[in-house]
Amino acid sequence: MEKVNLLDKFTRVNDYWSPKIVGELNDSYVKIVKLKGEFIWHRHEQEDELFLVVQGTLRMRLRDRDVLVCEGEFLIVPRGVDHLPIAEEEVHVLLFEPKSTLNTGNVRNERTVAELERI
Repeated sequence: MEKVNLLDKFTRVNDYWSPKIVGELNDSYVKIVKLKGEFIWHRHEQEDELFLVVQGTLRMRLRDRDVLVCEGEFLIVPRGVDHLPIAEEEVHVLLFEPKSTLNTGNVRNERTVAELERI
């Protein structure tokens, strides 16, 4: 059992939209990711996702509205909901997701990260 320093872990992340594993909880990963720019529309058929903003402001575009998630806030995107994460400036996010969660959900493209790195 080791404590995790999020600020230290984020200094080790050098690329955007590439989640890194920083812990495990039951059948879920605790991940961190740096975001900048616009991701892709996608959904997760089997998994809910929790986005906790550690630094910056995340805009989560949904089909019917946008949700701004500021530092210290989180948003749970339920399974099956189309969403498009947008980070106008660099955003640091902590994710809680089942181990089966693929970052691009139902879409496979150049942004899909199939093999996650532990840091």
